[in-house]
Amino acid sequence: MQAFVLAVDLKSFTRAAEVMNTTQSAVSLKIKRLEDGLGKRLLERTPRLVRLSAEGNAFLGPARALVAAHQGALGSFGVAQRRLIVGISHHIVGAELPGLLKRMISAAPELVMEMRVASSQQVFEEFDGGALDAAVVLRRNNWRRAGEVVLKEEFGWMAAPDFEYPAGGKLPLATQAEPCGVRNMAVTALDAAGILD
Repeated sequence: MQAFVLAVDLKSFTRAAEVMNTTQSAVSLKIKRLEDGLGKRLLERTPRLVRLSAEGNAFLGPARALVAAHQGALGSFGVAQRRLIVGISHHIVGAELPGLLKRMISAAPELVMEMRVASSQQVFEEFDGGALDAAVVLRRNNWRRAGEVVLKEEFGWMAAPDFEYPAGGKLPLATQAEPCGVRNMAVTALDAAGILD
């Protein structure tokens, strides 16, 4: 059940295996046994995607409740708490974070998480200094190759629908203050295009 819930949350058998400290094939086997026992296909699998089937969607809520009840029962014996300190770039923090934290606590109630939000550079410095167990940062170039790419997104320019740039005029620009890396990237691009002085 836990393998199923983790595979859904992480959208990957491999990542679920990492969390469970096992192999991808073991997670796949656990989910296959669960599906065989239920006589239902819970997940649609492709090489690049793990997605809930209609039956899996109906099963997910009760499965989460069962995993939470199991963790709660184990917690009644005073399982030792573990602490995880995660630094995250302020560019990445989004509306999904509270929901993700809630699911992590449900999956591992003995885990005490501390989140530190700062610039990517500050998060890197704290991680390198040993103050963080994990870091989630925005990497806009290849200056630091260590780590795992979680998500790729394109940068873009945004303006009001009726905005018109007056040729030769000043461009109003809203950015974060120095030393923001995204700001530096935007200013460099504008300067290269001859838009900034």
